[in-house]
Amino acid sequence: MKNTCICLLVLLSTNLLAQLPEKNLPPRHPQFDFHPSQRPDRLLLTWTDNSSSTQTVTWRTDTTITKGYAEITLADPSPDFHKEATQFIAETQLMITDFGKAAYHTVNFTELKPNTTYAYRVGADKYWSEWVQFVTAGTDFEPYSFIYLGDAQNKLYSHWSRAIQAAYREAPKSKFIVHAGDLINHSQNDYEWGEWFEAAGAAVKMIPTITIPGNHEYIKNPEGKKVSLTPFWDPQFNFPQNGPKGLEDQCYYIDVQNVRIISLNSNDDFKIQANWLSETLSNNPNQWTFVTFHHPVVSAAKGRVNEQVLKLWKPILDKHKVDMVLQGHDHTYARAQNLTTGTNSYEGSSGTVYVVSVSGPKMYPLTEQPWMERSAENTQLYQIIDVANDHLIYRSFTTGGMLYDAFRIEKRAEASNELIELPTDYQVERRFRNTLTDRDDE
Repeated sequence: MKNTCICLLVLLSTNLLAQLPEKNLPPRHPQFDFHPSQRPDRLLLTWTDNSSSTQTVTWRTDTTITKGYAEITLADPSPDFHKEATQFIAETQLMITDFGKAAYHTVNFTELKPNTTYAYRVGADKYWSEWVQFVTAGTDFEPYSFIYLGDAQNKLYSHWSRAIQAAYREAPKSKFIVHAGDLINHSQNDYEWGEWFEAAGAAVKMIPTITIPGNHEYIKNPEGKKVSLTPFWDPQFNFPQNGPKGLEDQCYYIDVQNVRIISLNSNDDFKIQANWLSETLSNNPNQWTFVTFHHPVVSAAKGRVNEQVLKLWKPILDKHKVDMVLQGHDHTYARAQNLTTGTNSYEGSSGTVYVVSVSGPKMYPLTEQPWMERSAENTQLYQIIDVANDHLIYRSFTTGGMLYDAFRIEKRAEASNELIELPTDYQVERRFRNTLTDRDDE
């Protein structure tokens, strides 16, 4: 067995109970044991570097595992494939909460071959995960698909699970999964984080996740004011360190086969991120560009205004003709191209498509507005985006697999993108009045 070492780092995170302690408690009747053990759990793939030659994996154990390991090898079909594995030593963070201690381990696999299937496992001593397989991105452009999900947030194990399972069933070879924030409801609730991983299952072990913090990833004081980002974010999510200083793992970009995905934290630091966004879009050699953040530039739900996002970010997005902006927060669905708000002179011809979606069961009323080209209430959805060299196809499905929204974007030289509507399974838009209604605003 070949060995490659990565330095060991031990950190201490305290659980700052700024919000009401009862919000951090598990339910009265837990559906699974969320406490850590010697056996690895909460496996997650992300990227911290080049998507074609590296892959980062994170997992959790109890604190009796002081040194974690990850092993990787080419996914040869021989049952003896594991004998060629290379071993990496993990960086480890110790996290202490009111409900116990846990160790979070991270390994960044390097020097991988592009467009190649690998098998990996994580663990230590006698306790190891199963062997899991993933495929690295290529260096040249090839058509591929990825998954986009709006807020999960509530009833993760029982209800959100069907959304990510359906998305994985529809597009199991997706290159990555974009999650537009609000993965959980209470930022410090370890059980809810456990629910998210239980519900996501094999998908996040096999397909890299790209995500950003929503407002529910923040610790709030009793008055509801955001105090700081959840202490669970840093140990669990590792992304490229190419964003503004102080916004590590919150503001970054990743290039995947001629596509740039830019992630922003729409909770704070708007001006700093605006400057960085402008520079990142100005130096972008890729054919396609997607930007994701949590709070929409224009809200689809009643009584919500995200003024800083609208005034500081939208002019930059329109000026640079970003292809699509993937958002969450409103617990409804809405989509528009050339969204006109009066904030800049580019928006009428930018070709940019703005989408707000929701994958979890929490639903808000829609505020119907003229800009909405397609919208929905009371509907759990997932999106599959198929990217080719000169066009992309966007499809939004209900959790039952019915096609709710679909369009094709044609990339045109020296002109804005052209959007072509595609047939769907729904002629009438879904509203509370014509769907099963069980409002859950918790």
